Amino acid sequence: MALDLAIIGGTGLYQFPGLENVTRQSVETPYGATSAPVVRGELAGRPVAFLARHGEGHSVPPHRVNYRANVWALHSLGARRVIGVNAVGGIRADMGPRVVAIPDQIIDYTHGRYTSFCDVDGAEVKHVDFSEPYSAGLRAALLAAAASAGVAVVDGGCYGATQGPRLETRAEIARMRRDGCDLVGMTGMPEAALARELELDYACIALIANWGAGCGDEAEISLDEIFANLREATALVPRLVTALLQAD
Repeated sequence: MALDLAIIGGTGLYQFPGLENVTRQSVETPYGATSAPVVRGELAGRPVAFLARHGEGHSVPPHRVNYRANVWALHSLGARRVIGVNAVGGIRADMGPRVVAIPDQIIDYTHGRYTSFCDVDGAEVKHVDFSEPYSAGLRAALLAAAASAGVAVVDGGCYGATQGPRLETRAEIARMRRDGCDLVGMTGMPEAALARELELDYACIALIANWGAGCGDEAEISLDEIFANLREATALVPRLVTALLQAD
């Protein structure tokens, strides 16, 4: 059975639980090395590929992820649907720690990253439509899978992508709130845009690890709390993806 679905794991998701018949594959790309070898296996009897965005030991910071190589590698292996799992902060009142969201919009605040496959000499220049940055069909399938698996998710929300690796100031989060952002993360872009250039169906599972600065009651964001919240939210991802595959 041909590969269809690939998952890019973010902070806290360096291996995908439940994969069977696992193999590891280093993929050469025109854009350099991927963050980690691609792990291929079966989930719910279906072939799945998994790639750890930050490397398997979280050695690659958000602004140095080779997004082009990662997305290209999954595409070259035959993936047509890609799910990006992202650890994020919550801004909107209903998007607190341990909530899972399936966002539908992005605002890009990053800088200095390679944002397009057009960024090489001789490449075709593509002006892709990015009005809706996440694929409607894959978003709908994820929402249906969540309902089937009994996983509570928030439908929609605007993901504000920041440069990292530092967390944001209160003033920056206040600006993002005024801009209409509901979530803040560091890896949502340019991953989504690169997937669109390759005509992949792409959607995000956003795992809320903490409140954005100034949005919760905490005077300071605790890394211990962030990772504890991530463990709780990350545990829901295999159930959600399994339900997605079982519905195909």
